[in-house]
Amino acid sequence: MKLSEFDFDLPEELIATRPARPRSAARLLVAEGDAIRDLHVRDLPRLLGPDDRLILNDTKVIPARLSGTRRRIGATGATEARIEVTLLEPRPGGGWQAMLKPLKKVREGEVIRFSEDLSAEVVAKADGTADLAFNLEGTDFDTALAAAGAMPLPPYIESRRKADARDREDYQTVWARRSGAVAAPTASLHFDAPLLAALEARGVGFTHVTLHVGAGTFLPVKVDDVTQHRMHAEWGEVTAEAAAEINATRAAGGRIIPVGTTALRLIETAAAADGMMQAWQGDTDIFIRPGYRFRVADALMTNFHLPKSTLMMLVSALMGVDRIRRIYAHAIAQGYRFFSYGDSSLLLPEGPAPSAKSAQENSAPLS
Repeated sequence: MKLSEFDFDLPEELIATRPARPRSAARLLVAEGDAIRDLHVRDLPRLLGPDDRLILNDTKVIPARLSGTRRRIGATGATEARIEVTLLEPRPGGGWQAMLKPLKKVREGEVIRFSEDLSAEVVAKADGTADLAFNLEGTDFDTALAAAGAMPLPPYIESRRKADARDREDYQTVWARRSGAVAAPTASLHFDAPLLAALEARGVGFTHVTLHVGAGTFLPVKVDDVTQHRMHAEWGEVTAEAAAEINATRAAGGRIIPVGTTALRLIETAAAADGMMQAWQGDTDIFIRPGYRFRVADALMTNFHLPKSTLMMLVSALMGVDRIRRIYAHAIAQGYRFFSYGDSSLLLPEGPAPSAKSAQENSAPLS
């Protein structure tokens, strides 16, 4: 399986740098089997039935982008260097692995100061990253980070504009609860309070799980044979209550629909071979590509992904390589907005469930 099979040409103007407002006004490409429809996220209540269950990732993005100063005393006096830091993942004992630019400008044992309250010592350097020990921990660290940090926008947005105050809200889901992600579960960014209320009134179930999305989600695949790629591990948890809710929905004949690839990867990790869910906690590096047999997910709501990415391989596994090519060709031709702040899709490999189909036929026309 070659990397080139997951490539496509994307016009640069289709890369979104701001989200739709309101959130649920974003466009929604609905692929039901071989059929494609152009709708909006606000139409979800008419597409889903009361037996369906949405799986929501409740991770909370931390302001992981920091700008600081390294001060060094030499023979000719004091010198300073500006250091840009992106936190990647926590280390045991309260430290963080981070990406530093320029990494060559710091030595082990030196201190980077980010604000009057927040600083970090460079404990170790390896493999292009550094381990940092901050001067604060717990809620004190969280408070200082919130004041000094910026939201860690993806590289394809950061290269076009810097994060600002709007991103503090835009790049966070409305149900974010457990801090630890350095990237957002972006399909979830399309949900707002009115949409959640409409889905609840329709009888759609919600189950919250946690996967702390890491910066590894943006790492390119560097091998031509994709079977040789190794995924970056991310921490996640499925509680016993969440597992029971999913099992009950499946037993009743309902569909399990993860909102985002992070939620999908997590429940597929936690599911047994027969699809039964169980409480689970730990690091997952599951790599879903064509040929994978899905254990529990029946469909997926997800944004449009980068060419040659592991997420393109995941949606190809769900829908089939040829179908995904047709879906993406349609999205590009119709001017859908791509990536984290872009539009979304609802991928239904087998088409709509009878209850959802009936609801569509008896409702007002979809927008």
